Amino acid sequence: MSALASGQFRRYLGGNVFALNALWMLRVTVGWIAWELTGSASFVGLVAFLYFAPTMVAGPLFGVLTDRIDIKRAAVLTQSTLMFLAASLSVLYGSGLLTPFGLLAYATLTGLTMSAHAPVRMSLAPRLVERDRIGSAVNLVAMNFNIARMTGPALAGYLIAEFGVFTCLLVTTVCYLPFILALATLRPRARQGQGTEKVRFFEALLAGFGYVRTDTNIRAALLIAALSSFFLRGIIEVLPILADGVFDRGASGLGLLTSAAGVGAVLGGLFLAILPGRPDGSVPPLIPALYALGLGVLSALGLFQVWGVAMALVAALAFVATVVSIFCQSAIQMQIDDTYRGRVMSIWAVVAIGSAALGSLAFGGLADVMTFRATALTMAGAGLAALIVRIAVRIARRG
Repeated sequence: MSALASGQFRRYLGGNVFALNALWMLRVTVGWIAWELTGSASFVGLVAFLYFAPTMVAGPLFGVLTDRIDIKRAAVLTQSTLMFLAASLSVLYGSGLLTPFGLLAYATLTGLTMSAHAPVRMSLAPRLVERDRIGSAVNLVAMNFNIARMTGPALAGYLIAEFGVFTCLLVTTVCYLPFILALATLRPRARQGQGTEKVRFFEALLAGFGYVRTDTNIRAALLIAALSSFFLRGIIEVLPILADGVFDRGASGLGLLTSAAGVGAVLGGLFLAILPGRPDGSVPPLIPALYALGLGVLSALGLFQVWGVAMALVAALAFVATVVSIFCQSAIQMQIDDTYRGRVMSIWAVVAIGSAALGSLAFGGLADVMTFRATALTMAGAGLAALIVRIAVRIARRG
Protein backbone atom coordinates (compact mmCIF):
# COMPACT_ATOMS: atom_id res chain seq x y z
CA MET A 1 0.00 0.00 0.00
CA SER A 2 1.21 3.51 -0.82
CA ALA A 3 2.38 5.87 1.91
CA LEU A 4 0.76 8.70 -0.09
CA ALA A 5 -2.57 7.69 1.49
CA SER A 6 -1.35 9.52 4.61
CA GLY A 7 -2.02 13.28 4.53
CA GLN A 8 0.80 13.87 7.00
CA PHE A 9 3.23 12.02 4.80
CA ARG A 10 2.13 14.02 1.74
CA ARG A 11 2.83 17.29 3.61
CA TYR A 12 6.20 15.95 4.70
CA LEU A 13 7.07 14.91 1.15
CA GLY A 14 5.92 18.20 -0.37
CA GLY A 15 7.86 20.38 2.06
CA ASN A 16 10.90 18.16 1.73
CA VAL A 17 11.06 18.94 -2.01
CA PHE A 18 12.30 22.44 -1.17
CA ALA A 19 14.78 21.37 1.51
CA LEU A 20 16.24 18.63 -0.67
CA ASN A 21 16.71 21.02 -3.58
CA ALA A 22 18.44 23.38 -1.15
CA LEU A 23 20.68 20.51 -0.04
CA TRP A 24 21.75 19.65 -3.58
CA MET A 25 22.12 23.26 -4.66
CA LEU A 26 24.43 23.81 -1.70
CA ARG A 27 26.41 20.66 -2.42
CA VAL A 28 27.11 21.87 -5.95
CA THR A 29 27.72 25.47 -4.92
CA VAL A 30 30.08 24.60 -2.07
CA GLY A 31 32.00 22.21 -4.32
CA TRP A 32 32.30 24.96 -6.91
CA ILE A 33 33.45 27.50 -4.30
CA ALA A 34 36.08 25.02 -3.09
CA TRP A 35 37.39 24.61 -6.64
CA GLU A 36 37.15 28.37 -7.29
CA LEU A 37 39.10 29.25 -4.15
CA THR A 38 41.96 26.77 -4.58
CA GLY A 39 41.84 24.87 -7.88
CA SER A 40 42.88 21.83 -5.83
CA ALA A 41 41.29 18.41 -6.28
CA SER A 42 42.44 17.45 -2.78
CA PHE A 43 40.71 20.48 -1.28
CA VAL A 44 37.46 19.67 -3.10
CA GLY A 45 37.70 16.11 -1.75
CA LEU A 46 38.45 17.41 1.75
CA VAL A 47 35.38 19.67 1.73
CA ALA A 48 33.21 16.76 0.58
CA PHE A 49 34.76 14.60 3.31
CA LEU A 50 34.02 17.17 6.03
CA TYR A 51 30.40 17.34 4.92
CA PHE A 52 30.05 13.71 5.98
CA ALA A 53 32.89 12.96 8.40
CA PRO A 54 31.04 14.06 11.59
CA THR A 55 28.45 11.37 10.92
CA MET A 56 31.12 8.69 11.36
CA VAL A 57 31.86 9.92 14.89
CA ALA A 58 28.71 11.60 16.20
CA GLY A 59 26.04 9.72 14.22
CA PRO A 60 25.50 6.85 16.71
CA LEU A 61 25.35 9.31 19.62
CA PHE A 62 22.61 11.26 17.88
CA GLY A 63 20.94 7.93 17.12
CA VAL A 64 20.53 7.27 20.84
CA LEU A 65 19.11 10.77 21.33
CA THR A 66 16.69 10.24 18.44
CA ASP A 67 15.22 7.22 20.25
CA ARG A 68 14.66 9.39 23.35
CA ILE A 69 13.47 12.84 22.23
CA ASP A 70 10.49 14.43 20.48
CA ILE A 71 11.15 13.54 16.85
CA LYS A 72 9.23 16.48 15.37
CA ARG A 73 11.04 19.11 17.44
CA ALA A 74 14.36 17.51 16.56
CA ALA A 75 13.52 17.71 12.84
CA VAL A 76 12.54 21.40 13.10
CA LEU A 77 15.71 22.19 15.05
CA THR A 78 18.10 20.48 12.65
CA GLN A 79 16.47 22.02 9.56
CA SER A 80 16.53 25.48 11.16
CA THR A 81 20.22 25.06 11.93
CA LEU A 82 20.95 24.08 8.32
CA MET A 83 19.11 27.21 7.15
CA PHE A 84 21.11 29.38 9.57
CA LEU A 85 24.40 27.91 8.34
CA ALA A 86 23.39 28.50 4.69
CA ALA A 87 22.53 32.12 5.54
CA SER A 88 25.90 32.55 7.28
CA LEU A 89 27.74 31.19 4.24
CA SER A 90 25.81 33.65 2.05
CA VAL A 91 26.90 36.57 4.23
CA LEU A 92 30.55 35.49 4.29
CA TYR A 93 30.69 34.96 0.54
CA GLY A 94 28.78 38.13 -0.29
CA SER A 95 31.05 40.26 1.91
CA GLY A 96 34.22 38.76 0.42
CA LEU A 97 35.30 37.37 3.80
CA LEU A 98 35.08 33.68 2.91
CA THR A 99 38.46 31.92 2.99
CA PRO A 100 39.38 28.26 2.41
CA PHE A 101 39.54 27.83 6.18
CA GLY A 102 36.08 29.41 6.54
CA LEU A 103 34.71 27.01 3.93
CA LEU A 104 36.18 24.06 5.83
CA ALA A 105 34.56 25.35 9.03
CA TYR A 106 31.20 25.67 7.27
CA ALA A 107 31.47 22.15 5.86
CA THR A 108 32.33 20.76 9.31
CA LEU A 109 29.43 22.52 11.07
CA THR A 110 27.01 21.49 8.33
CA GLY A 111 28.32 17.93 8.53
CA LEU A 112 27.78 17.89 12.29
CA THR A 113 24.19 19.11 11.87
CA MET A 114 23.56 16.54 9.15
CA SER A 115 24.89 13.81 11.43
CA ALA A 116 22.13 14.76 13.88
CA HIS A 117 19.51 15.09 11.15
CA ALA A 118 20.23 11.71 9.48
CA PRO A 119 18.74 9.45 12.20
CA VAL A 120 15.96 12.01 12.77
CA ARG A 121 14.78 12.05 9.14
CA MET A 122 15.09 8.26 8.79
CA SER A 123 13.04 7.80 11.96
CA LEU A 124 10.40 10.47 11.27
CA ALA A 125 9.06 9.37 7.87
CA PRO A 126 8.25 5.77 8.97
CA ARG A 127 6.29 7.18 11.92
CA LEU A 128 4.00 9.17 9.62
CA VAL A 129 2.55 5.99 8.10
CA GLU A 130 1.32 2.57 9.20
CA ARG A 131 3.94 -0.17 9.53
CA ASP A 132 2.78 -1.96 6.38
CA ARG A 133 3.50 1.22 4.40
CA ILE A 134 7.01 1.85 5.71
CA GLY A 135 8.64 0.31 2.61
CA SER A 136 6.58 2.62 0.39
CA ALA A 137 7.55 5.63 2.54
CA VAL A 138 11.27 4.80 2.30
CA ASN A 139 11.10 4.44 -1.48
CA LEU A 140 9.10 7.66 -1.95
CA VAL A 141 11.45 9.67 0.25
CA ALA A 142 14.39 8.24 -1.69
CA MET A 143 12.67 9.12 -4.98
CA ASN A 144 12.12 12.66 -3.71
CA PHE A 145 15.80 12.84 -2.79
CA ASN A 146 16.90 11.66 -6.21
CA ILE A 147 14.60 13.98 -8.15
CA ALA A 148 16.10 16.85 -6.17
CA ARG A 149 19.51 15.46 -7.05
CA MET A 150 18.55 16.09 -10.69
CA THR A 151 16.80 19.45 -10.36
CA GLY A 152 18.88 21.05 -7.60
CA PRO A 153 22.26 20.89 -9.35
CA ALA A 154 20.75 22.06 -12.64
CA LEU A 155 19.19 25.04 -10.88
CA ALA A 156 22.43 25.77 -9.02
CA GLY A 157 24.47 25.63 -12.23
CA TYR A 158 22.02 28.00 -13.94
CA LEU A 159 21.95 30.47 -11.04
CA ILE A 160 25.74 30.49 -10.67
CA ALA A 161 26.29 30.96 -14.41
CA GLU A 162 23.60 33.65 -14.86
CA PHE A 163 23.48 35.49 -11.51
CA GLY A 164 26.53 34.41 -9.54
CA VAL A 165 27.29 32.31 -6.47
CA PHE A 166 25.83 34.83 -3.98
CA THR A 167 22.36 34.74 -5.55
CA CYS A 168 22.43 30.95 -5.59
CA LEU A 169 23.29 30.88 -1.89
CA LEU A 170 20.39 33.23 -1.07
CA VAL A 171 17.93 31.05 -2.99
CA THR A 172 19.07 27.91 -1.18
CA THR A 173 18.65 29.61 2.20
CA VAL A 174 15.03 30.54 1.46
CA CYS A 175 14.27 26.99 0.24
CA TYR A 176 14.55 25.63 3.78
CA LEU A 177 11.52 27.59 5.02
CA PRO A 178 8.66 25.56 3.43
CA PHE A 179 9.94 22.32 4.94
CA ILE A 180 10.32 23.84 8.39
CA LEU A 181 6.71 25.09 8.21
CA ALA A 182 5.51 21.65 7.02
CA LEU A 183 7.34 19.89 9.85
CA ALA A 184 5.62 22.12 12.41
CA THR A 185 2.21 20.72 11.34
CA LEU A 186 3.07 17.02 11.69
CA ARG A 187 1.91 14.63 14.41
CA PRO A 188 4.01 11.45 14.16
CA ARG A 189 2.56 8.35 15.80
CA ALA A 190 3.84 7.48 19.25
CA ARG A 191 7.01 5.43 19.40
CA GLN A 192 6.15 1.72 19.59
CA GLY A 193 7.86 -0.46 22.14
CA GLN A 194 9.69 0.40 25.33
CA GLY A 195 11.72 3.62 25.17
CA THR A 196 15.33 4.05 26.25
CA GLU A 197 14.83 7.04 28.56
CA LYS A 198 15.46 4.95 31.71
CA VAL A 199 18.47 3.16 30.23
CA ARG A 200 21.92 4.66 30.63
CA PHE A 201 23.09 6.49 27.53
CA PHE A 202 26.03 4.24 26.68
CA GLU A 203 24.07 1.10 27.51
CA ALA A 204 21.49 2.20 24.96
CA LEU A 205 24.29 2.95 22.49
CA LEU A 206 25.83 -0.50 22.91
CA ALA A 207 22.40 -2.11 22.61
CA GLY A 208 22.03 -0.53 19.18
CA PHE A 209 25.34 -1.96 18.01
CA GLY A 210 24.40 -5.32 19.53
CA TYR A 211 21.13 -5.33 17.60
CA VAL A 212 23.05 -4.86 14.34
CA ARG A 213 25.77 -7.37 15.25
CA THR A 214 23.34 -10.21 15.87
CA ASP A 215 21.33 -9.74 12.65
CA THR A 216 23.10 -11.29 9.64
CA ASN A 217 20.77 -9.64 7.12
CA ILE A 218 21.48 -6.17 8.47
CA ARG A 219 25.23 -6.83 8.50
CA ALA A 220 25.15 -8.02 4.87
CA ALA A 221 23.16 -4.95 3.79
CA LEU A 222 25.57 -2.63 5.58
CA LEU A 223 28.63 -4.24 3.98
CA ILE A 224 27.47 -4.03 0.37
CA ALA A 225 26.21 -0.47 0.98
CA ALA A 226 29.63 0.48 2.35
CA LEU A 227 31.44 -0.86 -0.73
CA SER A 228 29.06 0.90 -3.10
CA SER A 229 29.27 4.20 -1.21
CA PHE A 230 33.07 4.18 -1.08
CA PHE A 231 33.92 3.12 -4.61
CA LEU A 232 30.93 4.41 -6.60
CA ARG A 233 29.29 7.27 -4.71
CA GLY A 234 32.67 8.71 -3.65
CA ILE A 235 33.40 9.98 -7.15
CA ILE A 236 29.95 11.58 -7.42
CA GLU A 237 30.87 13.77 -4.45
CA VAL A 238 33.89 15.25 -6.27
CA LEU A 239 32.42 15.97 -9.69
CA PRO A 240 34.06 19.45 -9.91
CA ILE A 241 37.29 17.55 -10.62
CA LEU A 242 35.69 15.93 -13.65
CA ALA A 243 33.59 18.90 -14.80
CA ASP A 244 36.31 21.55 -14.74
CA GLY A 245 39.57 19.73 -14.07
CA VAL A 246 39.14 17.27 -16.95
CA PHE A 247 36.62 18.88 -19.32
CA ASP A 248 37.04 22.60 -18.47
CA ARG A 249 33.23 23.08 -18.44
CA GLY A 250 32.98 25.35 -15.39
CA ALA A 251 30.00 25.68 -13.06
CA SER A 252 27.43 24.97 -15.77
CA GLY A 253 29.22 21.74 -16.62
CA LEU A 254 29.22 20.78 -12.95
CA GLY A 255 25.47 21.39 -12.83
CA LEU A 256 24.95 19.21 -15.91
CA LEU A 257 27.07 16.36 -14.55
CA THR A 258 25.35 16.42 -11.17
CA SER A 259 21.96 16.54 -12.89
CA ALA A 260 23.01 13.53 -14.98
CA ALA A 261 23.69 11.77 -11.70
CA GLY A 262 20.20 12.82 -10.63
CA VAL A 263 18.67 11.32 -13.77
CA GLY A 264 20.44 8.05 -13.08
CA ALA A 265 19.27 8.12 -9.48
CA VAL A 266 15.64 8.72 -10.50
CA LEU A 267 15.83 5.82 -12.95
CA GLY A 268 17.24 3.73 -10.11
CA GLY A 269 14.25 4.66 -7.97
CA LEU A 270 11.86 3.65 -10.76
CA PHE A 271 13.72 0.36 -11.14
CA LEU A 272 13.29 -0.28 -7.43
CA ALA A 273 9.55 0.25 -7.79
CA ILE A 274 9.36 -2.90 -9.93
CA LEU A 275 12.02 -4.86 -8.04
CA PRO A 276 10.36 -7.25 -5.57
CA GLY A 277 11.40 -6.97 -1.97
CA ARG A 278 12.71 -9.85 0.11
CA PRO A 279 10.34 -10.86 2.91
CA ASP A 280 13.26 -12.12 5.01
CA GLY A 281 15.18 -8.85 4.61
CA SER A 282 18.14 -10.53 2.88
CA VAL A 283 20.21 -9.01 0.06
CA PRO A 284 19.58 -10.81 -3.27
CA PRO A 285 22.50 -11.70 -5.62
CA LEU A 286 21.30 -8.94 -7.99
CA ILE A 287 22.59 -6.24 -5.63
CA PRO A 288 26.28 -7.36 -5.54
CA ALA A 289 26.02 -7.98 -9.31
CA LEU A 290 24.88 -4.39 -9.85
CA TYR A 291 27.76 -3.17 -7.68
CA ALA A 292 30.21 -5.11 -9.89
CA LEU A 293 28.57 -3.53 -12.96
CA GLY A 294 29.12 -0.12 -11.38
CA LEU A 295 32.84 -0.83 -11.06
CA GLY A 296 32.89 -1.53 -14.81
CA VAL A 297 31.18 1.81 -15.43
CA LEU A 298 33.78 3.56 -13.24
CA SER A 299 36.55 1.99 -15.33
CA ALA A 300 34.85 3.20 -18.51
CA LEU A 301 34.67 6.71 -17.06
CA GLY A 302 38.44 6.68 -16.81
CA LEU A 303 38.99 5.21 -20.27
CA PHE A 304 36.51 7.20 -22.39
CA GLN A 305 36.93 10.87 -21.58
CA VAL A 306 34.35 12.32 -23.96
CA TRP A 307 31.87 14.81 -22.49
CA GLY A 308 28.66 13.14 -23.66
CA VAL A 309 29.93 9.71 -22.70
CA ALA A 310 31.02 11.02 -19.29
CA MET A 311 27.52 12.34 -18.58
CA ALA A 312 25.98 8.98 -19.49
CA LEU A 313 28.48 7.08 -17.35
CA VAL A 314 27.93 9.36 -14.34
CA ALA A 315 24.20 8.71 -14.71
CA ALA A 316 24.89 4.96 -14.80
CA LEU A 317 27.05 5.18 -11.67
CA ALA A 318 24.28 7.04 -9.86
CA PHE A 319 21.74 4.44 -11.02
CA VAL A 320 23.75 1.59 -9.52
CA ALA A 321 24.63 3.43 -6.30
CA THR A 322 20.99 4.42 -5.80
CA VAL A 323 19.57 0.94 -6.31
CA VAL A 324 22.11 -0.63 -3.96
CA SER A 325 21.68 2.05 -1.29
CA ILE A 326 17.89 2.27 -1.26
CA PHE A 327 17.35 -1.49 -1.45
CA CYS A 328 19.68 -2.07 1.50
CA GLN A 329 18.16 0.76 3.53
CA SER A 330 14.61 -0.43 2.85
CA ALA A 331 15.53 -3.99 3.85
CA ILE A 332 16.87 -2.72 7.18
CA GLN A 333 13.95 -0.34 7.84
CA MET A 334 11.41 -3.13 7.34
CA GLN A 335 13.08 -5.31 10.00
CA ILE A 336 13.56 -2.94 12.93
CA ASP A 337 10.98 -1.60 15.36
CA ASP A 338 10.65 2.01 16.53
CA THR A 339 12.55 1.36 19.75
CA TYR A 340 15.80 0.78 17.83
CA ARG A 341 15.09 2.77 14.67
CA GLY A 342 17.14 5.86 15.53
CA ARG A 343 20.17 3.87 16.68
CA VAL A 344 20.17 1.35 13.84
CA MET A 345 19.64 4.00 11.16
CA SER A 346 22.39 6.14 12.67
CA ILE A 347 24.71 3.16 12.17
CA TRP A 348 23.41 2.93 8.61
CA ALA A 349 24.31 6.62 8.17
CA VAL A 350 27.80 6.03 9.56
CA VAL A 351 28.38 3.25 7.06
CA ALA A 352 26.72 4.74 3.96
CA ILE A 353 27.60 8.41 4.44
CA GLY A 354 30.96 7.78 6.06
CA SER A 355 32.04 5.46 3.26
CA ALA A 356 31.08 8.07 0.66
CA ALA A 357 33.07 10.67 2.60
CA LEU A 358 36.16 8.45 2.72
CA GLY A 359 35.70 7.61 -0.95
CA SER A 360 35.57 11.27 -1.95
CA LEU A 361 38.69 11.96 0.12
CA ALA A 362 40.53 9.04 -1.49
CA PHE A 363 39.46 10.01 -5.01
CA GLY A 364 40.43 13.66 -4.51
CA GLY A 365 43.82 12.75 -3.03
CA LEU A 366 44.63 10.26 -5.79
CA ALA A 367 43.51 12.69 -8.51
CA ASP A 368 46.09 15.21 -7.28
CA VAL A 369 48.99 12.77 -7.69
CA MET A 370 47.70 10.70 -10.62
CA THR A 371 45.73 11.37 -13.78
CA PHE A 372 41.95 11.14 -13.57
CA ARG A 373 42.08 8.04 -15.76
CA ALA A 374 44.57 6.28 -13.49
CA THR A 375 42.54 7.27 -10.42
CA ALA A 376 39.27 5.87 -11.82
CA LEU A 377 40.93 2.60 -12.85
CA THR A 378 42.71 2.25 -9.49
CA MET A 379 39.49 2.77 -7.53
CA ALA A 380 37.59 0.32 -9.76
CA GLY A 381 40.30 -2.32 -9.31
CA ALA A 382 40.33 -1.89 -5.55
CA GLY A 383 36.52 -2.10 -5.46
CA LEU A 384 36.58 -5.36 -7.41
CA ALA A 385 39.22 -6.79 -5.08
CA ALA A 386 37.02 -5.92 -2.08
CA LEU A 387 34.05 -7.71 -3.67
CA ILE A 388 36.15 -10.82 -4.35
CA VAL A 389 37.29 -10.88 -0.72
CA ARG A 390 33.66 -10.58 0.46
CA ILE A 391 32.59 -13.50 -1.73
CA ALA A 392 35.57 -15.61 -0.60
CA VAL A 393 34.77 -14.98 3.07
CA ARG A 394 31.13 -15.98 2.59
CA ILE A 395 32.12 -19.18 0.79
CA ALA A 396 34.62 -20.02 3.55
CA ARG A 397 31.98 -19.51 6.25
CA ARG A 398 29.51 -21.76 4.46
CA GLY A 399 32.18 -24.41 4.02
